[in-house]
Amino acid sequence: MWNGLMKVLALVLLCVAGLCSGTADLRAAEKLNILIVDGQNNHDWHVMTPYMSQVLEDTGRFSVDVVTTPPKNAPAAAWKTFRPEFSKYDAVLSNYNGQPWPQPVQQDLTDYIKGGGGLVIIHAANNAFPKWPQWNEMIGLGWRGNDFGERVSLDDKGKINRAAAGKGPGAGHGRQHEYAIVTRDSDHPVTRGMPREWMHTKDELYHGQRGPALNMQILATAYSDKETGGTGTHEPMVWVIPYGKGRVFTTVLGHVGGEDITSLRCIGFQTVMNRGCEWAATGEVTLPVPKNFPKPDVVSVDPGK
Repeated sequence: MWNGLMKVLALVLLCVAGLCSGTADLRAAEKLNILIVDGQNNHDWHVMTPYMSQVLEDTGRFSVDVVTTPPKNAPAAAWKTFRPEFSKYDAVLSNYNGQPWPQPVQQDLTDYIKGGGGLVIIHAANNAFPKWPQWNEMIGLGWRGNDFGERVSLDDKGKINRAAAGKGPGAGHGRQHEYAIVTRDSDHPVTRGMPREWMHTKDELYHGQRGPALNMQILATAYSDKETGGTGTHEPMVWVIPYGKGRVFTTVLGHVGGEDITSLRCIGFQTVMNRGCEWAATGEVTLPVPKNFPKPDVVSVDPGK
């Protein structure tokens, strides 16, 4: 009888374990809801948004919606209906660089991030909203003049240097070129498993970004060579910042010029964006680093998109 009871107990435990495992698999398979905000940008958001949406959805991890602002110089009445429901989404991806959003929308996004939401900044989206204090805190560094906040860079030994407002260059970039990305934090979920160095496709290399840079964790940098119009130092390319209970992920990779989306086709950029979105939404990353990820001296471009 004892043996029979033990067999029954073992069977029950196996069933429970199977149910738990099935539940875990189901949760892992649940799609994260991402909202992309566009409508104004000094880059062609008409090209960028559909492409990035497709890249995200192709992972099978995300469901993407898009909200588009009124165009530049639209009458004030046009902005009255621009009220994105941020709380419906696991993360918000900004592909926006234009006129300020209405104050209620700014407050809604601030509350959303503080309450535990995720924010993802791609390239020129960090140029936006210089007069929105909470935005500057969330993004840490933005495209600002040299009199705006601190400048953050790394020296050849990897030491972080901070220059006070008024000292050193303001935001800019040299000519576009391929350049190496150096992983600075291999323990963070976004960059875990990525090589120490990998080659990015032709892109702008932002330098001299400025801001409060509070609680900023730099994940990856690139050397801004003076020969290409750079600063001669290592500039942040990927970083994260906690804001309240939420998470903000920024990458300044991803320049688009007209129909030229070379930078977006880089497997490195796509991996950084995909994993950054997942981390911003959940605080964790399950998406793997793909086998065709760029090598230290070889770019890798998605031929299918």
